[in-house]
Amino acid sequence: MVFNVPFRAVIFDMDGVLFDSEWYYYHELAVFSDAFDLGVTEEERRHMVGNSSQNFFATIQAWWQRAGHGQIDAERVRKVYYDWAATRSMDYRELLNPGVPQALDALEAHGVRCALASSSPLESINQALDECGLRRSFETIVSGEQFRESKPNPEIYLHTLGALGLDAQECCCVEDSLYGIEAGCRAGLTVIAKREDRFGFSQAEADVIIDQIPDVLNIGERLER
Repeated sequence: MVFNVPFRAVIFDMDGVLFDSEWYYYHELAVFSDAFDLGVTEEERRHMVGNSSQNFFATIQAWWQRAGHGQIDAERVRKVYYDWAATRSMDYRELLNPGVPQALDALEAHGVRCALASSSPLESINQALDECGLRRSFETIVSGEQFRESKPNPEIYLHTLGALGLDAQECCCVEDSLYGIEAGCRAGLTVIAKREDRFGFSQAEADVIIDQIPDVLNIGERLER
């Protein structure tokens, strides 16, 4: 493959892009729902794909009350969820998408800067990057919990651009979910979508759709078609 990346930086989402974790969370949410008798539907689980942690926990609060379990505050709902999640086995090394380390190394070797802008909590981001030895690949790491609103609000991408000291025209982002694609578009970025057809959401607003992360290395050719 001929290297062709016409950008000074690539900004990556994490869940669903670097890791096949959205599919994992989608199934785990069904297990959580059953454990606490929340009655969460398949459609409701699909709607959570790509959502921010703030919206995720606010939605669990609403499900909790809908199920007749009474009122639960934000701090308590987080504790309930994280205590339950601690009993579940999750290994980011098993969820790492094929070719991710090699693609990041190739971008670095060609002088293309890499950043990470994820709606996930910083603790989860750090765990994923440390387990897979990817932290060194990212010049800037930004979490959606740093903002009042995460994706689809473009603020996380505008902040990342500021941290990089670059204009939107000089960068692209790699996303998968409807929320992330919308955020990238609203920030003025060229949006690359990693193909995802398991959840039923549209990726039509992306500038180009790729099948695997190493396809980023020749994205210039794809954009010229």
